[in-house]
Amino acid sequence: MAPRILITGASGFIGGRVAAAATAAAAGPVRLLVRGPLAPPADAGPEGAPAAETVPGDLRDPDSLRRACEGADVLIHCASAIGGDEETARAVNDEGTRALVDAAVRAGVTRIVALSTASVHGRGPFRAAAPGTLPIAPVSATSRTRAAGERHVMEAGGTVLRPHLVYGTGDRQLVPGIVRLLGALPGPLDGGTSLHSLTEVGALARVLLAAALSPDTQAGPYHVDHPDPVPAGELLAVGEELLAHRAGPRRGPALDVAEARALLAAHPFAVHHLDMLAVDHWFSDDRPWKELGCDPGPGFAEGIAGHLEWYRSTLGPARTAAPGTS
Repeated sequence: MAPRILITGASGFIGGRVAAAATAAAAGPVRLLVRGPLAPPADAGPEGAPAAETVPGDLRDPDSLRRACEGADVLIHCASAIGGDEETARAVNDEGTRALVDAAVRAGVTRIVALSTASVHGRGPFRAAAPGTLPIAPVSATSRTRAAGERHVMEAGGTVLRPHLVYGTGDRQLVPGIVRLLGALPGPLDGGTSLHSLTEVGALARVLLAAALSPDTQAGPYHVDHPDPVPAGELLAVGEELLAHRAGPRRGPALDVAEARALLAAHPFAVHHLDMLAVDHWFSDDRPWKELGCDPGPGFAEGIAGHLEWYRSTLGPARTAAPGTS
């Protein structure tokens, strides 16, 4: 009998891809926990695939979680609160995950897989960091509360996936953040020689589904990133291309990280991205690709090409003037 799959966060960037992958694969009956009256776009699979059932619920409403978990065999937990205030992050990422895991265990769910983030390890440098070699040292409310949520999953014998940077259609953080960073500078940025782990959103969705269904999935944490790290220069080149598309060619001289940091003192969001790019954030874990039988897809240069038109169409006019300009 095919497992009955419950997916949270199915209206989000990553969870929506997981829901689409699950319905396309006809892996079993799929139920989506959604907030509000509208079903997410991913609830209907391709022609011939069964539509997913949607049920209303909220991680801050334990009764709705109990109802959603009834009859489920597998839980793929992709919902989270990112950014915002610490009280909301704690209510959703920590307490909400605990309530969800409790409801799943009581309902007899046999496999719990949760999406987390490599940010639970804090800031680098991390170079070819293997699983189990890094401390949990989060520095933001989001990553602190997601680390707390991880503990509830792993205490129940579940699996946690920790991607670092995720790109692709629907991304509102990574590539748009780099474009905002570059748009706040008077010239291009020389990001140095740092290396970064990335994964394309479709590849990550496939791993989440495989981890939920494969008999080879291990309890505990996995890093999920493309095997080949990406130089900072490649990320910045994509950002420059997108910035030029909406704002025209750059005229200022190239800046190094130290010069950029001095200019960005009044732009904390840009400084956050700059500090991330300035040092290695490279995580190494081949288990998602070898043990779970997933294909990581092409490297970043080829993988991003299929998403550039979406980024061009969604990145609006620049809103931040370069420091020192009017």
